[in-house]
Amino acid sequence: MDVDRSGVVVVGAGIAGVACAVELTRAGVPVQVRERGHVSGGRMASKRFDGRPADTGAAYFTVSDPDFAAVVDDWRAAGLVREWTDTFWAYDTSGRHDVPGPLRYAAPRGLRSLVEHLAGLVPVTVDRLVLTVEPGPTVDGQPYEAVALAMPGPQAALLLDPALADATRVVQAQTWSPTLSAVLRFGSRHWPTFHGAFVNDHPVLSLVCDDGDRRGDDAPVLVAHTVPEFAAGHLAQPSGAGPAIEQAVRDLLGLPEPAAHVHVHRWTYATPTGGRTDHTHHLDADGIGLAGDAFGKPRVQSAWRSGRDLGRALAARLG
Repeated sequence: MDVDRSGVVVVGAGIAGVACAVELTRAGVPVQVRERGHVSGGRMASKRFDGRPADTGAAYFTVSDPDFAAVVDDWRAAGLVREWTDTFWAYDTSGRHDVPGPLRYAAPRGLRSLVEHLAGLVPVTVDRLVLTVEPGPTVDGQPYEAVALAMPGPQAALLLDPALADATRVVQAQTWSPTLSAVLRFGSRHWPTFHGAFVNDHPVLSLVCDDGDRRGDDAPVLVAHTVPEFAAGHLAQPSGAGPAIEQAVRDLLGLPEPAAHVHVHRWTYATPTGGRTDHTHHLDADGIGLAGDAFGKPRVQSAWRSGRDLGRALAARLG
């Protein structure tokens, strides 16, 4: 008996999942996106404090791929991105020095606004938890032509039936490191002018960004990211790490006053550290696709390209 299979379901509404869904939509393939969180964006996350957004996930993005540059041009035309800086500070045992690098882009409304803009033409359902992906493929008992999992491998592994051996092998080979991101809001700006600072060989900090400079409104807000080792000891209760992160930032920048408010966000799977392949995505004979920045350098651009390429591969197979 024939089974009615309805298009493709994409699980995860970060930039990889949304980019995948955009390609399928353009190709005329029915697609739906399911996101377990309250909003889309994934690790391009931002949270509002008194109406002002602060980025709690990715700190910025860079551009080297011409196709991704075209996407960024669309964001720029919509007033959603701004050129930020090509120079960060770096702290190490020899002191502080400037480090030139690629041009970094920021989003005045938060990086999540970019994913939401990209998702404008695709159906995204939030607060939709997926429990199982089984042979067929089926998602929670419903058959589909294909399934795309756009999430860190350890999360995908929890969904996959072991009978889906190829996809299971790929996600189990991935390793990830955690981080905590802390939004520190102050009463006024009491630090020297800077954009962002890489912090090397520090027991707590890995990166500190001036969010007022990044967003262009000069708000007295800093966002700090921790090293994996520190984060690993606070994943069960991330808010308890707030005082230590705040003190580390104050010591680093010589701040005379404490923050008025500290918010800590936990990222258990923040950065892929292993299991990448020479391919930008995975698509197997079972109809299971995998996408994300684990298939390249841990960059926003890599995640977008992975999702885009998976979407094109699925469209070619199903077209």
